[in-house]
Amino acid sequence: MYHGVVASATGDVNGDNRPDHVYLTGILTTDVSIIQHITLVIQDGATGRSVQIPFKNNMGYNPTLFLGDFTGDGVKDILITIQTGGSGATTYDYLYSYVRNTPRLLFDSDMYNQQYQYEVTYLENYKVQVWSKNNNSQYLIDLSLRDPDYLNEIYESNGKLKNPISGWVDPLSGLYPIDFDSNHVYELLAYQQIAGRYHADSLGYVQNRLKWQNNRFILDLQNVAIFGSPS
Repeated sequence: MYHGVVASATGDVNGDNRPDHVYLTGILTTDVSIIQHITLVIQDGATGRSVQIPFKNNMGYNPTLFLGDFTGDGVKDILITIQTGGSGATTYDYLYSYVRNTPRLLFDSDMYNQQYQYEVTYLENYKVQVWSKNNNSQYLIDLSLRDPDYLNEIYESNGKLKNPISGWVDPLSGLYPIDFDSNHVYELLAYQQIAGRYHADSLGYVQNRLKWQNNRFILDLQNVAIFGSPS
């Protein structure tokens, strides 16, 4: 068993114009790659003093750190991503501000997953409807170019459903910092996989672009990206 640093980054996160040292620490065992008790550690570059911030979901794989300004205050924030290791490749994600040495949670993947809920319903004539409840938007995915064997399991020859089928949208499957506006302020691009009859029956992704506004992240743009027809 080994307790040590599993990720690190350097940058001014408290706003004093001096670089601070940011770490993720955790406990690793020699026989498995999972990391337990993952903790955020921030060391003040001016004083050397450190603080530790624990996470609610503190166990997973390949934890990463990214420092960037997400709020527009000119100070770098701290984005943490932890792979859960589940079948949906879902992630635990946290974003912290540390301005004036005060930790403030800006984004929590659990809260995001509660806020962004969906319904996935197979319709007649080779269509799937994805309803995003948060913004009351609906999308249609066309299945007509799918493999005939796949369609024959679901539809009659006239396009009628053999049985009602509902799919689902996974929790957060990836969260990426991107400066879409090239203004040195990052947005968050959130991916959530759309599943059909079973998890491997992937239909595409919901992509939500989140932007900091009025002291919180709002939905700035939503897309549904679909996979091409299998060859």
